[in-house]
Amino acid sequence: MAFSQSSRNGQVPVSCNLCETDRHIKWKCIDCNILLCNHCKEQVHSKFKNAQEHKTLDIKDIGVHRGEIDFTNIKCNQHSSQSCCLFCKTCDCLVCPTCFAKDHKQHDLIEISEGYNMKIQRLKDGQDKIRSSNAKSAFQIDQLQNLVNEENLKHSKAKTDIIDHKQVLRGLVDKYFNELSNKLDQSHKNALLVLKTDLNDVSYYNAQIQNKTTEVKDFIEITDASKFFREVNKMQQSLDIPIQQIKSSYMSSPTFVPRIITQSNFGSLEDDDLSMEPVINKEYHSELTGIRLIRSCLDNSYWIISTNGNKLQKVKSDGAKLNKISQYERKVYGLAVLSSNDVLLVTDEPTPKQLTYTTGQIRDTTYNVAPLDSTAIHITSGNKVVVGGISSKLGRRAVFLMNEQGKHETVFEHDQDNQPIFNYPNSITSTRNGNIFVGDYYPGSSRRGKVAVLEQGGEIINKYTGHPDINKDQLFKPRDIVATPKDNVVVIGNDNPCLHILNNQGYILTYYNTNDIGIFYPYCLALNDSGQLCIGCTRAEGCTTNEAKLYELNIFGI
Repeated sequence: MAFSQSSRNGQVPVSCNLCETDRHIKWKCIDCNILLCNHCKEQVHSKFKNAQEHKTLDIKDIGVHRGEIDFTNIKCNQHSSQSCCLFCKTCDCLVCPTCFAKDHKQHDLIEISEGYNMKIQRLKDGQDKIRSSNAKSAFQIDQLQNLVNEENLKHSKAKTDIIDHKQVLRGLVDKYFNELSNKLDQSHKNALLVLKTDLNDVSYYNAQIQNKTTEVKDFIEITDASKFFREVNKMQQSLDIPIQQIKSSYMSSPTFVPRIITQSNFGSLEDDDLSMEPVINKEYHSELTGIRLIRSCLDNSYWIISTNGNKLQKVKSDGAKLNKISQYERKVYGLAVLSSNDVLLVTDEPTPKQLTYTTGQIRDTTYNVAPLDSTAIHITSGNKVVVGGISSKLGRRAVFLMNEQGKHETVFEHDQDNQPIFNYPNSITSTRNGNIFVGDYYPGSSRRGKVAVLEQGGEIINKYTGHPDINKDQLFKPRDIVATPKDNVVVIGNDNPCLHILNNQGYILTYYNTNDIGIFYPYCLALNDSGQLCIGCTRAEGCTTNEAKLYELNIFGI
């Protein structure tokens, strides 16, 4: 390495160690530790004693070559007077003759060199894994930086619009425009705070990955076998670095919308104009008769429940179809996905269950709504858990807002007139401003359903009971509900292909018929990690094929 470093720093080039001329250096003898030109390699070095046994490398391969490691004198950690003679795969350690006789007779034993190569391969596999993580974190940095740039441009334009409009109305509205400007700055500051926090976290994670890559590379070059085996397990364990996750959506700065001048309205800060333009990105066939519920995971997989609720599947797309990863035969009415890809399951009991994905084990959680039975579950962006519950025997229906420890922070059950709020809370979502949306409809009932909009402190903000164009001759029966990246809410009704688009206060913005883009019998909704709206479908009455469809839609404006 001295040669390449000298050239790079502009020092006097290293000459052949034998002839010391300016001939081009081509070789290095590892045994003699000398640099050679072609002439000296063939005419001089070849005459050295035992030269035919020396290892000579092309100069360009220096740094790639690993020197021979001596495995013959590795002292046993348990018996210091003896040297290790074998590697035990069963116990993952070196053993000496005494170790073998005492504890390892029936174990899987291999040569030390084989154990060494096995460990090296594991390190390289781990290195490949963190390199992949490094690539993902770099992509996340690009994503976040692009969002920061967009926010700055959006803020700049909104600021200019405010200033221009302020000039027109300066004499009348100076005070109000100052308030608008301050509010915009605070919104921008809040938006950038979250973005830059994640950007800094991912950047820090990326630096950790790069440092770990260098650390593993240096460790692999160790030629001291004793030190290698003393420290290799610790090094392996240190490779398990969890991937830094980022949010699927971020708070965005508002834009400024000028208004016709009146006493009560001369300009305000609003979200972008709404234009519902769904485009089908992917269409998949499942092996179910119908998809009753769908929830997305951070690894771009999905948990789906069959229409009758008896099958819970983990599926993932390979780009062309849905591949089933796992399946559980269990009655499930609702679910919410944790960041670990584990799921909270509603199973018609007071306490939702937690399914540990890696082991398949199901256990109780702390989110108890007894004496009611749980009906629906949702996790807010602030990691609060919202659970719906019902008891026909007691005539009670309620929604419980809990912290991560399961403590009830707010119970929504009666309105200000002490009347029950709900009939059957069957689906729940929440918006970034903290509002909780509950789809309320008793299956099979002939009564109109609603979407109840709740403030986390306990107030009922709004009740949406359908659109007159859609629900003139058909009752509004909300079946599933999901919040969008722009903090609006999409609702799908029972036996109706229309999507109702509400703002974060529960007021209707627009609606869209999925039949217009070829999506028939929509049944449930989700938002995946890419910001796409996912629609799970059932099948036409009388259809006998098990090919219920799942769609991924790019949504614009909502």
